[in-house]
Amino acid sequence: MRRVSARISPWFLLLVVIAVIGGVLAAFGTTAFAETGSTTLMTAGVVLLVLGGWAVSLCLHEFGHAYAALRNGDWTVRHKGYLTLDIRRYSDVGWSFVLPIVFLLLGGIPLPGGAVWINHGLLRSRLGRSLVSLAGPATNLVLGAVLTVAVAFVSMPVGLQAGLSCLALIQVLAFVLNILPVPGLDGYGVLEPYLPPQAQAFGAKVRPWAPIVLFLLIIGLPGFSRVFFSIGSSLYGAVGGDAQLASAGYGLLLFWR
Repeated sequence: MRRVSARISPWFLLLVVIAVIGGVLAAFGTTAFAETGSTTLMTAGVVLLVLGGWAVSLCLHEFGHAYAALRNGDWTVRHKGYLTLDIRRYSDVGWSFVLPIVFLLLGGIPLPGGAVWINHGLLRSRLGRSLVSLAGPATNLVLGAVLTVAVAFVSMPVGLQAGLSCLALIQVLAFVLNILPVPGLDGYGVLEPYLPPQAQAFGAKVRPWAPIVLFLLIIGLPGFSRVFFSIGSSLYGAVGGDAQLASAGYGLLLFWR
């Protein structure tokens, strides 16, 4: 079998560089806004920071699934290249990364992205299967908490604070969305190993379209959308997030509105 490198993919590092450049622009944009009143540079910085950071988190989310699978018996994830954080390895790039970025930019909704194909027959236990599903959204929640702590305790320009706060809230929203017990989402994957065979069979049938129905409800029903964002915002506040900074960051990200 051809050996797959375990090194971090340069494509992942490129996404990190894009996010860092966005952070630098957001920081300098704060000074430009104070001097000229223009938000152009700060807006460009926040957009690059949030979209680049979201793409990075999509890779880390899938890496979390793959690493948990490896620890629980599925050695094939190493040969599939999932541990390199290479965006090209996670299913279809268009569905896995382009669409989530477009959805985020158009509506601020953190659509789940890439997918790793786990050999469940190699996993050692039902608990292992649950942990594999849980690892992805847990990664988003940890990232949201880390970003929130950074904003709270590290002195930085307000433009950078707004961008990082927006990205932190997006991570928390991604956790809330992914942890829902809907077939096709990770929350259902956590429960599935413990469900009776009939329930698992039903879940397999509705898995292809159940997430689409959920996203349509979030987009099309204002009441449903408010509940979703309210839950996410409450959890974001619980980990110490600043709602005003996150709202300012969202405003800059969705500059076209």
